[in-house]
Amino acid sequence: MRIRLIGEHVYVSIVVLVLAELAVCCAAFILAVYVRFGADLTAFGGVYGPWWPPRALVFSVVMVLCLAAFGLYSARQRARTIGIVLRVAAAMVAGVAVTAVVWYVFPALRVGRGVMILAAIASIVAVALTRTVFARLVHEDVFKRRVLVYGSGQGATSIAELRRRSDRRGFVLVGFVKADGEARAVPVKTLDPTLGLFELCVRHDVDEIVVAMDDRRRQFPLRELLECRLAGVDVTELLTFLERETGRVRLDVLNPSWLIFGPGFRRDPLRLFSARTLDIVASVLILTVSLPVMILSAVAILVEDGWRAPVFYRQARVGGAGRSFELLKFRSMRRDAETNGQARWAQKDDPRVTCVGVVMRKLRIDELPQILNVFRGNMSLVGPRPERPHFVTELAQKIPYYVERHCVKPGITGWAQLCYPYGSSEQDAIEKLQYDLYYIKNNSLLFDLSILLQTVEVVFMGKGAR
Repeated sequence: MRIRLIGEHVYVSIVVLVLAELAVCCAAFILAVYVRFGADLTAFGGVYGPWWPPRALVFSVVMVLCLAAFGLYSARQRARTIGIVLRVAAAMVAGVAVTAVVWYVFPALRVGRGVMILAAIASIVAVALTRTVFARLVHEDVFKRRVLVYGSGQGATSIAELRRRSDRRGFVLVGFVKADGEARAVPVKTLDPTLGLFELCVRHDVDEIVVAMDDRRRQFPLRELLECRLAGVDVTELLTFLERETGRVRLDVLNPSWLIFGPGFRRDPLRLFSARTLDIVASVLILTVSLPVMILSAVAILVEDGWRAPVFYRQARVGGAGRSFELLKFRSMRRDAETNGQARWAQKDDPRVTCVGVVMRKLRIDELPQILNVFRGNMSLVGPRPERPHFVTELAQKIPYYVERHCVKPGITGWAQLCYPYGSSEQDAIEKLQYDLYYIKNNSLLFDLSILLQTVEVVFMGKGAR
């Protein structure tokens, strides 16, 4: 089961896990204070005073945010046990560093190093135990909606073909009901339609009916659906259901009326102002922190290719409203990478990438100069990835709704970059477009902040880089 939160549909099980780990991190901090100062917690803080509860809250919130930044609350997380352990440890180290910054900005919240080290160690143990207990004692079906699909044609197959665990994490598929006059295309046995939708919902304890008829003009079961709806069973159309469960807008079942009459696609002045404010504030912070790395990267490029070699790579890209602009990146390929002027997709283990370029692309350092594009207003921090005009012309002719991705500014990071690996083909462009349309439909300030937070894992774990 999912709930709508921060512009995104979030699994209830993940929300429960977040709250549980927030509580255990807070308890770990209190335990550290008890070990360091004894039973009299009011003595904690020395010259900083006895007001310790806000410090426990700050510590636990920072730790949970760092766990989120390393992908530990992502439904798409596929790391094995050792990968999860490493991410938890890295998140705690990052949490200590962030808390130290909070100390500097707000000295009244400062805690001693002894308490911080004890709290971090206790938090690692507590989070590991919480995840172990959560996985064993809390059956996933408790948090899943029981779904009945009305339809058995081509539209219904889009649900039957959902194979990824992350796509089916929010629901249990009860079965399919064949609509009158519709050919059966789903590869599984359908339920008996003669019982009626209401009776089927009662027998199978259904929470939601997904209407997946190929043609609604033929014997649409209006009275039956209304009866189920009034009895407390949710009724959802196919595309909305797929959007909610998969985090993308499926092109194979998309129709223009859903885009026109559906909710979302906010472009009001307040949203534009919040997006621009976030771009400027976050860009200043990123530029301040990354400036030493950028200088070292520029020197490394010059050392490898000679002091007269160009450090930056400028390339035409298509931005908001289809306008072209000049994208700025650190040069990570040879100077003769496109000697004939023909645009080429980047490939895995591309031989055109330099030795320094391999490291920069793995850590996404080559993207840092795009902060200047954000300052100029050509790009945002979050949005669809900008493509080259040559590729845009080709893809717009072959892929429906491709030009709709240009109704917002492109971004350095984005929902598609988080959910799908590096794109280097027409099929990859189709897959990423589905995530881009989801972002455009659901974009909000909190959703942007969530994407920026999750980008930390992409950078530090080198996910999807080429």
